[in-house]
Amino acid sequence: MSLARVQNFSVSLDGFGTGEGLSRDEPFGHAGERLHEWMFATRWGREMFGLPPGGTGGVDDAFARQFYPGIGAEIMGAGKFGPPGWQGNPEWTGWWGSNPPFHTPVFVLTHHPRPSIAMEGGTIFHFIDAPPAEALKVAREAAGGKDVRIGGGSIVVRDFLAARLIDHAHVAVVPILLGRGVRLWEGLEGLESDYQIEATSSPGGVTHMTFTRKDA
Repeated sequence: MSLARVQNFSVSLDGFGTGEGLSRDEPFGHAGERLHEWMFATRWGREMFGLPPGGTGGVDDAFARQFYPGIGAEIMGAGKFGPPGWQGNPEWTGWWGSNPPFHTPVFVLTHHPRPSIAMEGGTIFHFIDAPPAEALKVAREAAGGKDVRIGGGSIVVRDFLAARLIDHAHVAVVPILLGRGVRLWEGLEGLESDYQIEATSSPGGVTHMTFTRKDA
């Protein structure tokens, strides 16, 4: 069976996966881009986001490059797809322009389903109202035997972890303190007993935590 994976999900030292005050101008609230600067600085990140050539190699780049291999579909929450209130705007097609960086079917979890949207590059956004296990079943069918990426935000990743549906997770702990926002680990006491956990530090101060389910 295909795996359910989390890749390149960044949290602050105090466990926040996004800041407070999300809006169209601030997709991560008061956190800005600070949670993801490590990724933008890598060679892979600069290639992916259309930045000038260059960037760092090493540990950060190696982890960042695991975003695409083996992925056949993604599940994301309504808050990742758009700012509060996007459901009332039929013209909203996500933050990423005409060619989003997913290139697979993407299942957006929302209480306000709408018709699917086919984008350039193979991304097709499907909007479903489903609990984690049901959403994962649908995404696995679409993934054609490949893995399903649980793309966030924090609440979606937390819900899938709480349901014990995540097989492998890569969480990048970034050396900043946000103080407020949405915490990833809220209510997940004892989760570590289900996973083999490894930590790899990079020279830039990011700690890459990998969680591999013991029965996977």
